[in-house]
Amino acid sequence: MSWTVKYLPEALKDLRALDGGPRKLVRKAIDKVSENPLPVSEGGLGKPLGNKGDNNLTGLLKIKLRSAGIRIVYKVIRQDNNMIVIVIGAREDDEVYDIAKQRSAKHGII
Repeated sequence: MSWTVKYLPEALKDLRALDGGPRKLVRKAIDKVSENPLPVSEGGLGKPLGNKGDNNLTGLLKIKLRSAGIRIVYKVIRQDNNMIVIVIGAREDDEVYDIAKQRSAKHGII
């Protein structure tokens, strides 16, 4: 059973800002994970986030695309079978986690 993938408006901008090749990789990864976005501990494909630096991201999950140098942070809303993409960004540093914290707070996700 696939879950419904939804994007925060800012995450859609992140996706659209990518070039064609990386954008395809991101979409493919999101489609694959949407088949079972639950945490790995529950048999899913999502890697749970906890405390990253000064950010408490408990309840959020990530997808890492090492070859493309991209991280995707998302939240699972179980009662609606929704997977909400919060941020798509570079793996270079932990900036993606700062952005995830800001967007989550802004949209009342955490």
